[in-house]
Amino acid sequence: MDTRQRLVETMSELMWERGYADTSPRDVRERSGVGQGSLYHHFPTKRDLAVAALERNIDDVLPASSGLEGPGDPIARIEAYLTRPRDALKGCKVGRMTQDPQVREDPVLLAPVGRAFAAMHARWVRALRDAVAAGELGPEIDPERLAHTLMAVLQGGYVLAIAHQDRGPFDDAVAGALDLLRAAAPAPSGTNRQNGTNSEE
Repeated sequence: MDTRQRLVETMSELMWERGYADTSPRDVRERSGVGQGSLYHHFPTKRDLAVAALERNIDDVLPASSGLEGPGDPIARIEAYLTRPRDALKGCKVGRMTQDPQVREDPVLLAPVGRAFAAMHARWVRALRDAVAAGELGPEIDPERLAHTLMAVLQGGYVLAIAHQDRGPFDDAVAGALDLLRAAAPAPSGTNRQNGTNSEE
């Protein structure tokens, strides 16, 4: 790993652990073992290093969502993505940045975060549209709206888990999202959804 990569990786780790505001160039130098001259040669400002670190974190996060797309049963793909292993107590590498006031107030730092969420939303929408087309979700479902709901469930689950220092709320949020998806599945023809009986009886 070259010096630039080491700096970016270290900054990305520290931002995930502490946030941007609470990470200093000195912290990066001490953890990475890179000298001050080398740091400022590659990144004249802390903000320059943070942008590179954010892009790296996005590159880590987005491939995981690729499972929402591709062949196979759409709802199975969605369930697999929702239930994939996550470190709930560390939070989302990208979503956590929205809680940092210095990131929120800086359009340059916030822009890659917004782009990452837009890309994630687009993948969710495509997966949900596939589920509607396959008859696994009812035609009344709005994929754009439901995509935002499911993204909010994951991000909110991280916040609750960190607040309680317990991954239980995150797991409950995911389980609740799966319950909602199953409830949104069309009822079999001739079945009363409220009591599960055949309407012809």
